[in-house]
Amino acid sequence: MLIRRPADVLPSEITPHGMYLRRRELLKAAGLLGLGLASGVGGNAVLAAEGPAAAAGGAARKLSGVRKSAFSTSEKANTFKEVAGYNNYYEFGTEKTDPAEYAQKLKTRPWTVVIEGEVKKPRTVGIEDLLKLQLEERIYRMRCVEAWSMVIPWVGFEFNQLAKLVEPTSKAKFVEFVTALQPETMPGVRLPVLDWPYVEGLRIDEAMHPLTLMAVGLYDQVLPNQNGAPLRLVVPWKYGFKSAKSIVRIRFVEQQPKVAWEKAAPQEYGFYSNVNPNVDHPRWSQRREKRLPAFFANYETKLFNGYDQVASLYTGMDLKKFY
Repeated sequence: MLIRRPADVLPSEITPHGMYLRRRELLKAAGLLGLGLASGVGGNAVLAAEGPAAAAGGAARKLSGVRKSAFSTSEKANTFKEVAGYNNYYEFGTEKTDPAEYAQKLKTRPWTVVIEGEVKKPRTVGIEDLLKLQLEERIYRMRCVEAWSMVIPWVGFEFNQLAKLVEPTSKAKFVEFVTALQPETMPGVRLPVLDWPYVEGLRIDEAMHPLTLMAVGLYDQVLPNQNGAPLRLVVPWKYGFKSAKSIVRIRFVEQQPKVAWEKAAPQEYGFYSNVNPNVDHPRWSQRREKRLPAFFANYETKLFNGYDQVASLYTGMDLKKFY
């Protein structure tokens, strides 16, 4: 009998706990998903003009005027094909290859983002205006809770640039990010995996930290749909699910928001979601990780994913309690 160790299990073989708990509902809903794919949601979709050339052989839209950032890691980046072909984006399916296959029908133009809540100047801003902000290339090491990681050259702007546009008040203690819900293009939302639309959140000082990025691109191209086009959050010292994709609404709020995975499985996923090798996930160790495309866990996990610049944000906090 072959016994497989946790490090030998592919991430795509790990069943999210929320799905396991709702397995009977999923089986009932599977027929709906099949109907959706048969009616044209899946298959060989035509790539949007701003999508990656690698996904469908089309021309990708380039980003210009991007400056290099001093915050970038010196580690070797993954290839574009690896980054754009292996994703967690449950709105398009739970397999890692589903987003690249099905996300090309995501409608990314026109696209506006509502910014509201505890701010002096609430506003709605278009994605084209956001592309005019000062863009930087940030090569970040990104860690998934399922024990895999990649090094990704994001292109974007610091979240604090966006905050300056609306001027948060002293009541703004947290930031809530609400993502797109397009049932006509997102086959995954027909399954009760999570409470849709996907909602994520940060404490205000986390959001305002210069490492926190609003990504609009990948390498020198406009962000591919499967990677969260046209606007996503990137928080490199937290697990990847903390980086909300395809954002349509940003709220500055006084109370800590309930976020998607915390609602689905609070015993496994907390609000903070900091990378911490000393706090195991209930079903697997966090001490080592596999740098894709490697099969084995060949890296030791670093506290805060190695981003020591944020350690002061958590001074005095019990990181096992606030996981």
